[in-house]
Amino acid sequence: MMVQDLLDAVSGDAIRGHVAALEGIRHPVVAPQALLAAESYIEGEFRRLGYQVERHPFTDHGETYHNLIASRPGSPETGGRVLVVAHFDSVSVSPGADDNASGVAVLLELARVLEAVRFKRRVELVAVNLEEPSLHDGFALKGSAALARRAREEGWEIEGVLVLESVGFAGDVPQAAPPLPVAAPTVGDFLAVVANEASAKVLQLFCGEVKRLGISLPLFPLAVPGNGEILPDSRRSDHAPFWDLGYPALMLTDTADLRNPNYHAPTDTIGTLNIPFATEVCRATLAAVMALAEGEVS
Repeated sequence: MMVQDLLDAVSGDAIRGHVAALEGIRHPVVAPQALLAAESYIEGEFRRLGYQVERHPFTDHGETYHNLIASRPGSPETGGRVLVVAHFDSVSVSPGADDNASGVAVLLELARVLEAVRFKRRVELVAVNLEEPSLHDGFALKGSAALARRAREEGWEIEGVLVLESVGFAGDVPQAAPPLPVAAPTVGDFLAVVANEASAKVLQLFCGEVKRLGISLPLFPLAVPGNGEILPDSRRSDHAPFWDLGYPALMLTDTADLRNPNYHAPTDTIGTLNIPFATEVCRATLAAVMALAEGEVS
């Protein structure tokens, strides 16, 4: 089986099924049982596919939460690891189909397609918790911050982190943009691929693989200075804690409220999503993972 066979194996129906299973308010205060049910669903899917799964604990306001790390070891001689990350919580008023059941659905479909692949580098597919702002203190990105701190403490050698953030809303819709030094599209039919200075090589690889393999996905690559401090919108997901600790990371996003009128609203439902677009995002992410991990098909 070659890379093109893996790309062809990506299923939009499977992605739709995962979004349908996850859709619903998944919030630690308003809907804690639903949040736990989403966690259980994701863990079950990873384990069903034969992945090693670690429940990575962290605490917030006296409660313990978990990130889920599904991993396949790489070659001991090669070392290093590649992470793909998506958050599974939602805000307190939204069923969160785009934000971020879409990203988790793509993560789970990646897990299915990659189950037959062995890698030179370790690949970890990570569902993180508590990305959304807390009702307690207003802070966000708590699960990914805990993960990035662990990476630093344990000395992880990370080739790249690919963060799937709201990847299901796209089409002939108006696209707004924050102030940028470059011209930005005005129609929301593209995937924004956001890097910082330290992530430029990963950005180049991602875009290069999409072009090389003829993946039908318009891209808007954006490299921001430093860690995105002058463009706060560039920091609005789980890549930011990795940037802050010096790791190369990309945010893959449909740009959320810059195009989606359902952002953080009760109307963020599966019926508003563009599943073929999310399917192409999955293929593009798959291609980048294969290149970063230097995968070999068994």
